[in-house]
Amino acid sequence: MKKMIIHGGKPLSGEVVIGGAKNSTVALIPASILSESKVQLDGVPLIQDVKNLRAILDDMNVSSELNETCLEIDPTQIVSKPLPNGKIKSLRASYYFMGALLGRFGKAIVGMPGGDDIGPRPIDQHIKGFEALGARVSNERGAMFIQAPDEGLHGARIYFDMVSVGATINVILAAVRATGTTIIENVAKEPEIIDLATFLNNMGAKIRGAGTDTIRIEGVPHLYARNSHTIIPDRIEAGTYLSMAAAIGNGVTVKNIISEHLDSFLAKMEEIGVHFDVNEDSIYVYPTGDLKMVTVKTMPYPGFATDLQQPITPLLLKAQGEGMIVDTIYPKRVRHVPELVRMGANITVENDIILLHHTDQLQGTDVTADEIRAGAALMIAGLMAEGTTTIHKVENILRGYDRVIMKLTNLGANVEMADEADVADANLAADPVVAEKKAL
Repeated sequence: MKKMIIHGGKPLSGEVVIGGAKNSTVALIPASILSESKVQLDGVPLIQDVKNLRAILDDMNVSSELNETCLEIDPTQIVSKPLPNGKIKSLRASYYFMGALLGRFGKAIVGMPGGDDIGPRPIDQHIKGFEALGARVSNERGAMFIQAPDEGLHGARIYFDMVSVGATINVILAAVRATGTTIIENVAKEPEIIDLATFLNNMGAKIRGAGTDTIRIEGVPHLYARNSHTIIPDRIEAGTYLSMAAAIGNGVTVKNIISEHLDSFLAKMEEIGVHFDVNEDSIYVYPTGDLKMVTVKTMPYPGFATDLQQPITPLLLKAQGEGMIVDTIYPKRVRHVPELVRMGANITVENDIILLHHTDQLQGTDVTADEIRAGAALMIAGLMAEGTTTIHKVENILRGYDRVIMKLTNLGANVEMADEADVADANLAADPVVAEKKAL
C-alpha cells in the first residue's frame, strides 16, 4: 500500500494537461474484444484501472501494448473463457465484459464487479437488457452466467426503469452484433457513451442517437477496427483540477478540455464566485476572492456529475455562509466527510445531505481515501491545509487520476508518494528493543 504526503499551503500556478476519460477508457477496452482486427486507442490515461483491465484481457489471450498514451490491443486470438473472480473484483467497470463477451461469443461468465463502496449500485437494468435480447441470465456462486439462445441474440425494444450509464453501455455492447434492430429508451446521455458509440461505429456498427434519450442499433455480423480512436478528455479530472485551481491557485490553466462537457459544473463555479476564461480547449482560472456558498444537487448528465460533488467540497469550505450538497445518484457517497472533519472542516451529514459551513483554515493530518473521488477531495484539502497531510489508501486515487504526482508537482505543489512500509520501518527503527537487537 502507498500513501501520499502533501505539504500544504503553497499556491499553485502554471498549466496542467487533462488525460483521456477514465469512464470512456474502462468501456472502450472491454469493447475492443468485439473487433476482429487489432485496435488502437490514443490518449489512454495512465491509471490503475487500465492496468487491471489489461490483465483481464491477458487472461483471454488478448495481448496489449501500452506506448506512452497509445494502447494497442490484439483480440484476433481471443479465447472465450469464464472470468468468475480474481481480477474482475478489482474494479466496477469489469462488468462491461458481460456485454462484450455476450456480443462476441453469445455467452459470458463474469464475477460480480468490485469498485468503490459508494452505496448500492444494482445491475438489474443490465440483466433486463440482456434478457430482452434473448439471453438467459442467472447468478450462481457470485458470478453472472449469461447465455444467448442457439440462434443468437435478437433485437428488442428496451425501456430502462432508471437512467444507468453502466446498463446503457452493456446493452450497446451486447446489441451491436445481435440480429435485427434494438431500440433502447431512457438511456444515459454521458459524453462517454457518445465516445463508445463513435468507436464502435468506426468499426462498422450502426448506432444512432447516442447522447439522446433513445438509442437505435442495427445489428451487424462483424466489426473491424480500421483507424485509431482518440479518447475524449476526462471531464471529471478536469473538474477536479478546476476546483483545485479555484481553491489554492494563483492563476492556473487547465488544458485539453471540452468545456461543453462541463457546462453544469462551470455554471456552479460561476455561481460560487470563481472567475475563469473559457478558451477553445482550455480554461484559465483566476485567483479567487470572496466566494458564496451554494447548493449542489447531482443529477444524470447533463446535470452536475456525482463524481464532482466531492472534489468541489473543499472549495465550498472557503465560501461564506451555509451550503448543501444533495447527491441524488449516490446518496451514501459521503466517505470523505469524516476525513475532512479530521482536518478541521465544519461539515456534517444529515439524512444523506451534506451540510457545509465556512471553514477558516484546514489543518494537515492523517486521512484515508476510501474511494477515488473522496481521495480527490482529500488531495485538494491537503493542498489547502496548513502543515502536512498524509493520505492513506492512495491506490484509490491512482485508479482514476492520470500521473497525479507529476501534474501536481508541475503546478508547484510539494507532494510525494511513499510506501506504507516506510512508516512501519521508521517505528521499528525508533523502538529501543529493535535498535538493541540490531546493535548485537
